[in-house]
Amino acid sequence: MTARIAVAGAAGRMGRMLVAALRAAPDLRLTAALEHARSPHIRADAGEVAGVGRAKVRIGASLEAALPRFDVLVDFSHAAAVLYRLPACIEAGKGIVIGATGFDARGRAAIAAAAAEGAPIVLSPNMSVGVNVVFGLVAAAAQALGEDVDIEVLETHHRDKSDAPSGTALRIGEILATTLGRDLATDAVYGREGFVGPRKRGAIGFHSQRAGDVVGEHTVTFAGAGERIEITHRASSRENFAAGAVRAARFVARRLAAGDIGLFGMEDVLADPDTKAKRG
Repeated sequence: MTARIAVAGAAGRMGRMLVAALRAAPDLRLTAALEHARSPHIRADAGEVAGVGRAKVRIGASLEAALPRFDVLVDFSHAAAVLYRLPACIEAGKGIVIGATGFDARGRAAIAAAAAEGAPIVLSPNMSVGVNVVFGLVAAAAQALGEDVDIEVLETHHRDKSDAPSGTALRIGEILATTLGRDLATDAVYGREGFVGPRKRGAIGFHSQRAGDVVGEHTVTFAGAGERIEITHRASSRENFAAGAVRAARFVARRLAAGDIGLFGMEDVLADPDTKAKRG
């Protein structure tokens, strides 16, 4: 089966990486590419914009016009744009891979409701295989160390990232809170300024840095009496995110073909051996 894939935000940094990754996947076919109406790349060839040669797919601004040409939409653009495209995709029976971040509770609820209505959707703040391994390591460390340590989450991204903390950092916070039986809504501390007094026991601290062209770095510190453990993931390229998104697109395409619906995460994708790279 060759699944037809559309990429939203195809001219952006991540979009170009997705186009390149899809062009290299023999079992997936790029058939549509989307950008906002004011993009200078409208009507340009998506492959040429991505620097991988002609793809014979022109970048367009109309989701409605593109709907008949794809089975799965891969969207790393912006939270608001994802939510705007969501109803039309669900009504047309399309699967969706969402890598955008910055969703509030209402946005996450809308995605969950859409998945329940009749579509397979993969939602993940970070599709890197390495980061998803880190999620498991963080849970294991929190389980072992319990209340004996203070926990801080530091994330660093490029100067153009608009949301903070990152979606990955917040997912780490959710994992920590669930593992330790805490409430992230009340126990999270976002930065510190002024005379804040001693650190509150049970707090989960978050700190965000924005600088240069950093693709993404996350460090979780577990600090106890006389020792400190740090778990770090550093991304030096967006290729790892694109590779994970390709695996997620395979997963969604398979679920779509089987008539399955629901909201899935990268843990579901990585647990499925059939999402691994196919060789031509």
